[in-house]
Amino acid sequence: MADAIRLEATTRSFGSGHTLVVALHPTDLTVGDGELVAVMGPSGSGKTTLLALVGGLDRPSGGRVVVSGQDLATLDARGLAVLRRRTVGYVFQELNLLSGLTARENVTLPLELDGAQLAGARKAADEALASVEMTELADRFPDDLSGGEQQRVAIARAMVGGRRILLADEPTGALDSMNGETVMRLLRKHCDGGGAALLVTHDAAHAAWADRVVFLRDGRIVDESRPAPGPEFSVDRPVLALGAA
Repeated sequence: MADAIRLEATTRSFGSGHTLVVALHPTDLTVGDGELVAVMGPSGSGKTTLLALVGGLDRPSGGRVVVSGQDLATLDARGLAVLRRRTVGYVFQELNLLSGLTARENVTLPLELDGAQLAGARKAADEALASVEMTELADRFPDDLSGGEQQRVAIARAMVGGRRILLADEPTGALDSMNGETVMRLLRKHCDGGGAALLVTHDAAHAAWADRVVFLRDGRIVDESRPAPGPEFSVDRPVLALGAA
């Protein structure tokens, strides 16, 4: 299994001297193709910092971040933008959908920004929307969609154009349990199809959909667990066995 994401002794600090704050201590982490890895930890533990470094939204203070075989330190701002448009997709709790665009237009936008022809971009957007079961609502505006439907559009936008790596920062935080489970099914489906995803979550039930769960505290990985079947395990409702090897 190839590494979609690899962190090698990656650190991130802010300030200097007596104002120095270490947001992430030297960290080694890999996420392979086909793997969903969840990151859990209290607020301020470094989860969002970790995600920002992997997505090229921030630069490490030390170590390396390698995404899809590319050392992010070798990419300039334009190269990082291309990586995000073609390889890495984001799914946020806040969604960040543009209210003046339909669902289809929101999903099409990243491809248009990358120079794709409109007809091809629309075809790819329709395929992405179909993968999240939003075909019939493609012409609706975000305000006419439920929270769960909006999040599915956001996932389609993150995947459109064949982007294989998804970074999800609390994507279920504003959703009810049913819609939250739907989002996790889509992330799981993406990884089962050969993609990779790094999920930040506070919800153990959603982390249970992952192949591995990494626990952060004070900028350090302090534990790692593999969700395991419990006595009431089913494909639809996985169980997180904390402390599993």
